[in-house]
Amino acid sequence: MGLASASTASGAPEGMQLCIFDLRRGQNEGQELDKILFFYPADLPFSAQFSVIGLSEGLITFTRIFSPEAACDAIEAERHSHVFCEAEPDIWMVMIVEKSKEYEAMWRTDALRKVLKEVHSLFVMFHGSIRAMLDKDPGGVLARSHLYPFIMDYLGAFEKRSPFDECCWDFLVGKKLLMPSFRDCLKERGTVQMLTVGREAAIEVQSLVRVLESCAGTLPCHSLILFQDLLVSSTLSPDDTVNLFAYAVLRLTPRALSSGASSWSYLRKGTTSNVSSSSILSHSGAVPEQFHSLHDNSPAGDDSSHVIRPLKQGKWSKGKDGFLATDIWGAEPSTGVSATPTVFLRQTEERMFLCAHQHKSLTLIFLIPVSSVLNGEQGVSTVKQQVLESVSLKLLKVEEKLSKGWGGENAYHVSGYRYLLVDGDRNVSRASPPGKVITLSKESLLALSKLREEVDSEKSRAQWDSAGHEKELEVSIRAKNNAWVIARVTRGKELYMVLEKANETLLYASDAVEKFSNRYCSGAFSLN
Repeated sequence: MGLASASTASGAPEGMQLCIFDLRRGQNEGQELDKILFFYPADLPFSAQFSVIGLSEGLITFTRIFSPEAACDAIEAERHSHVFCEAEPDIWMVMIVEKSKEYEAMWRTDALRKVLKEVHSLFVMFHGSIRAMLDKDPGGVLARSHLYPFIMDYLGAFEKRSPFDECCWDFLVGKKLLMPSFRDCLKERGTVQMLTVGREAAIEVQSLVRVLESCAGTLPCHSLILFQDLLVSSTLSPDDTVNLFAYAVLRLTPRALSSGASSWSYLRKGTTSNVSSSSILSHSGAVPEQFHSLHDNSPAGDDSSHVIRPLKQGKWSKGKDGFLATDIWGAEPSTGVSATPTVFLRQTEERMFLCAHQHKSLTLIFLIPVSSVLNGEQGVSTVKQQVLESVSLKLLKVEEKLSKGWGGENAYHVSGYRYLLVDGDRNVSRASPPGKVITLSKESLLALSKLREEVDSEKSRAQWDSAGHEKELEVSIRAKNNAWVIARVTRGKELYMVLEKANETLLYASDAVEKFSNRYCSGAFSLN
């Protein structure tokens, strides 16, 4: 017997709900609403919001009795899926999505959880941790005033450019809020997509990175280089690379800057959750008044009135010198010059200036510590000029080399296969081009989504049953349409595959996987 959904009980609109709350707050009677840091939809009555928060808190407390180290991950009710993520100690993010009446495997809970993890990682990259904001302003106004516009920009301000758009993780299509579904089962959020380069091009890229580091002199400098929407090089930690790559693909690459560019993502179609885009966009500019009304006074001062919105659409542009500019971070009062964007690095917990330069399809991002730059914006401008003078010729050469070796949008298509490769140790993935994935039937995608859900469960159980021992799996399933859906997990790597034109026998499908593994994966998934 499933748990009754709080959203159903409260009469809330169908679709998706998302909330963030702090278990350390609101412990006294009459202060329960202090827990709520973010709630979507924001116009839901407080009684209904607290009903959702109360149910979620109860589930977390109950499951901790049996598993203190790993509280609730997901709860499947009759009509809704509840997905949990402890973003920071005692700060929880919960997403509630309506189940599809037509498709059993409409949502994959791990994919939804990765949405929560991604939005939190991006928030921390720009604003720092939520807990730090609450420590600075115990009233919570500072945290709420930053969380609300950031998450609404993440969910609702992504503009659909073409049926194959991939330059951002867009959830808003038409007047529907579209969350990751079974159609996204050959895509992995929280990873980077790498460009395969030849030896000569690799040498040129390494030379460019060395020149860039030398330009900074004694300043510690990190860099990220992209070609199209693919990563070429990074000197950042894996986690910081994933976060900055996600933002670059979302807002900085040529595809993200040009509204009319062709793109290469999944064709979004099928069932969507019934959330009006007008309700999203009408509230995305400011924090709802009921959030402010929780506390009349806040020690945050003027910091809470100026909220940086790095995910806002259409705020980046390319200057004549090739550097990307934005006024999102405001301007220096004395000069009127737009302030240079800054980000927090997760590994070093250091705030860095973010400078981005673009030449044709090549995007160069370099980061320098705020604490190491003298004279503020003038010092940043000096560093940028030094970089431009030193790397201009290198950029031309690297872009030329990469363009010659680029095979186009179908560069990683393998005839007869629809696949997803994931290297969890390096946070890297590679998949069939979206234009090829959309040729798969609905039955094949549903079968693979259900298989991935089972693999996620097995990986989760293995993680706690035998810590330090990686789970190895091999699963092959014949779908209703006679396609083979296959999963292999070994040594931190995962392979998911759909073979719609395979022979009748399992042996044929296994041979096809072996050939793919030996040719494209250095035999990582071979059974021999």
